[in-house]
Amino acid sequence: MRLLSKAVQAAVSQRGRSHRYFWGWLNAVFNKVDYERIKSIGPDRAAAEWLLRCGAKVRFQGFDRWHQDYNGLPTGALDRYKIQAIDATESCIMYRGFDHLDGLKHVEEMKFNKCIYIEDACLDRLSSIENLQESLNTMEVVSCGNVTDKGVIALHQLKNLESLFLSDLPGIKDKQTTADRLQTALPRLDLTLDLN
Repeated sequence: MRLLSKAVQAAVSQRGRSHRYFWGWLNAVFNKVDYERIKSIGPDRAAAEWLLRCGAKVRFQGFDRWHQDYNGLPTGALDRYKIQAIDATESCIMYRGFDHLDGLKHVEEMKFNKCIYIEDACLDRLSSIENLQESLNTMEVVSCGNVTDKGVIALHQLKNLESLFLSDLPGIKDKQTTADRLQTALPRLDLTLDLN
């Protein structure tokens, strides 16, 4: 009986691991960058497809509603729809897909809430994109367990960032030094911390 119990526990444990591996693999596939597609349809449409495929939402310039249905993306002239805001709440976007952001010139707002794949390298990559350094002014990073002080400090490159909300980030160990470094680099920044 004990042997049977151990076999059942091992099978259940293995099933849980293989389930996680499958979803991790699928999420990596969703984040793969197709550079030919970006060239053919433009950066905004390609980025919108990537974001929606991964479970995020986008709002286009001149529109009030958020798009979250991949099949409901607007059609028409490809250069008409420019991404103005990204809400990646509970999405599976990861570093591998961040090349999709390179050509975006109109993104003013980004939200990363409960994004399990967002890590320091993602925030560093995001902050190094020149177009986003110019356009991004509002950002939120909440409940992203892989973000540390290093990733938050990298945001200092976003020179037009005016509002930053940080909450529930257990990887932040020295919140005062991190906040001071951001405020020194970005004096106009309205920084809100909820990091208990």
